[in-house]
Parts: sequence; C-alpha cells; structure tokens
Amino acid sequence: MLLSQLAADLGLEYTGEDVVISGVNTLEQAGENELTFLADTRHRHLLESTRAGAVILSAEDSVSVHRALVSKNPYLDFARAMEMFAVPQGLEKSMPEQAFIHHTAWVDPSAIIHPMVFVGKNARIERGCRIFPHVYIGENAHLGQDCLIYPQVSIMADTRVGDRVVIHGGAVIGSDGFGFVQEKEHRTKIPQMGRVVVEEDVEIGACTTVDRATLGETRIGRGTKIDNLVQVGHNVQIGENCVLIAQVGISGSTRLGRNVILGGQAGVAGHLSIEDNCRVAAKSGGGKSMPANTDAGGIPAMEHSTFLRNAILLPKLSHMHKRLKKLEKEIQAMQNNKQGEKE
Repeated sequence: MLLSQLAADLGLEYTGEDVVISGVNTLEQAGENELTFLADTRHRHLLESTRAGAVILSAEDSVSVHRALVSKNPYLDFARAMEMFAVPQGLEKSMPEQAFIHHTAWVDPSAIIHPMVFVGKNARIERGCRIFPHVYIGENAHLGQDCLIYPQVSIMADTRVGDRVVIHGGAVIGSDGFGFVQEKEHRTKIPQMGRVVVEEDVEIGACTTVDRATLGETRIGRGTKIDNLVQVGHNVQIGENCVLIAQVGISGSTRLGRNVILGGQAGVAGHLSIEDNCRVAAKSGGGKSMPANTDAGGIPAMEHSTFLRNAILLPKLSHMHKRLKKLEKEIQAMQNNKQGEKE
C-alpha cells in the first residue's frame, strides 16, 4: 500500500515523498519498499545506513530519514503495521470430513477444521475458530469465537476457552494436576475432577501445560500472555493481563493478581498469593506471598534492591572470607598476648 494510506490507517503523520510499501523488516535488512522502525536510541546510528523505504520513529529522529511515520510509541505502531502485512496461517478450505467430530458435538459452520482433528462428545466450537491438524478437543470442551489452535494441542475434557484465545503447538490444557497421597510404601493418585478456564484474549505458548483443578477451577485471566514451556499447576488462579516468561513454574493453588510479571525460569511455591503488579526477576524462587507492587528477585526471592546489593557482594565473598579469617587470627593473637601479660 502507499505510505500515505498506511499513515492514515495508523493515524500517524508522515514526512517525505509517497512510496509503495510492500512489507516490513529490520533497520539493517529493510529494502526500499519496506517499512522499519526505531524504538531504542542505542540503534540510532543505523539510520545512516538503512535502505528502508520509510521508518516509524519519534519526531526528534524523523529529521534523520528521507521518509518517516512520526510516532509517540514506535514499537507499538510498528506492531500495528506488522498486522497489516502478516499472512495468516491455516486459512485453507475446511475439511471436517477428514476429522473425527462426534455426532453430539457442535461446530459452527464458519470454523476451519483441518484433517486429523478429534472433537469429542458434547464439545462446542464457536464461529471463526481455526483448528490445525492433530488437535485433540475432549468431551464437553468449549471453544469461544475466533480461537486459533495450532497443531498438536490437547484441550482436555470440560475445558472452557474464551474468545480470541491463541494456543501454540504442543500445549496441553487440562492435563491432570500432580496430586498423590502417601500410603505406606506407595502413593495413591488423587482423582483430578476439576477443569481449566481460559478467559478471553489469552495467548499460551508452545509446549506449555495448564493442569486441571483437583476440584473447582484452574483459571487463566483475561489478556494474560504465557510464553513457551511454562507449567501452571492445579487450582492456580492467574489474574488479568499477567505475563509468564519461558520455563516459569507455578505450584498448585497459588494465586496471581492482575498485571503480575514472572521472569524466565522463575518458580513459585504452592498456596501463595502474589498480589497485583508484582514483578519477579528471572531464575527467582518465590517461597512466600508478596504484597501488591513488589519487585523481587533471588533464591529465595527477596525485595529487588536487596537482591541487587547481595548480587554485587557475592563475587567478593571469597576475598571477604579470607580477610575475616585473618582478622580472627589477629584478634586471637592479641587476646593471647593480653592473657600472657596478666599471668
């Protein structure tokens, strides 16, 4: 499309001559008919060499390029532009005759069902859904409108999925929670009879697992974004607009408030409460509840400024230990001399 039309669709001012824009790319790799962006001033030097047809950037930097889309938030506006050029996957003609759909299930005629999909008894799939091959949808499961379910996803029985949810390949929603009772020399499995509820506009990454509740619900709040390889335990409650980065693990019955961010590989013990707007650094171990607006890090997790001070001291511990041992010997020698003078 023309740069002028793109600017109008995005609601941005543009400078320079009009040009046809046919795609998006990075500052380094963009060609003369591609759009790029500058959001981090550390990359400002790349403006001198970019071949991009136009750049989304701040008003301050717009004088450095031949054609600009002037933005107060270049990163966000570039994401909006990318949506215009992104080619959706899985729009081929639906072939439900090559899938197994139980005769009691209901699938909206507008849904795209690819071959080798399994839809169980009394399941319901609403309009606009796209279900890729080798997806399992269990008994009584319900998918809301415009869901996108990528290959190899398992949505187990009784799971409720809201509108516009995206679930990436290999994810398992509604697997059994990890519940066992010790009985003499073996462990007896506790039946997992609850379900998972995924609210609207949630995105769940590849190979992530969300366990069904033992009783009641495991719930993922509206707008939450979950990265790849995350484990959400049984009966966990996650509030709205949370972000869970790769390899996060949340133990059973823990509750996250709204806007909580857990960094990569952070782990949270069970039966805790992480309140609104908390942020936990990568590789941290949360062993106790956190009040709202807490920034935490470390193992065990502590207030973030304390964690940073401790992290600075950690490489010095060996030297400090040597100095301490030396001081202890000097003090002991002084005490021995004083004792000898008394005698």
